Amino acid sequence: MQVQNLRNSLLLFVMVFFFASGALAATDASVKEPMPVKQAIEKNKAMPPAEAKKDEKKDQPRYTYDPTGKTDPFKSFIAEQEEMAEKVKRRPKTYLETLDLSQLELIAIVVGGKGNYAMVKDSKGTGHVITKGTGMGINGGFVERITDKEVVIREEYKDFKGTIRYKDIAKKLPSLMQ
Repeated sequence: MQVQNLRNSLLLFVMVFFFASGALAATDASVKEPMPVKQAIEKNKAMPPAEAKKDEKKDQPRYTYDPTGKTDPFKSFIAEQEEMAEKVKRRPKTYLETLDLSQLELIAIVVGGKGNYAMVKDSKGTGHVITKGTGMGINGGFVERITDKEVVIREEYKDFKGTIRYKDIAKKLPSLMQ
């Protein structure tokens, strides 16, 4: 019974609140009378046409961003330091290290008791003798091994995680490629 009385009194309070707020809001409302037609037309004439607004916008100078000489805010400064150190480390020491491996053609292999030798020809037609450990290619590669059929060059690279990995590239004699 007590709960029923409490519910009824709460319902009564909510209803009184909404009706009172509605009555107070109705007294504050003001009605705006429509403007006479003549004043509305004159008001529209006084406003500049759309073309005049476009001309005003064209006269204002436009700003364009020029990123030259500025650092990239999205690039890690640690990665930039690593790239700089890597470039310093990869300075070519020989002529073969300035050439891409695709510019070199294997033309001869000599297998002997004192070691294996091979000869590669560059795009100019000049021959170069290489042995195990000779630096080759622009990616810091070196001759890993020389067999009687091929020369294997190992290049170092970084994968997407930054881990250093190695890639072996085999150069075969032209007579064995067919």
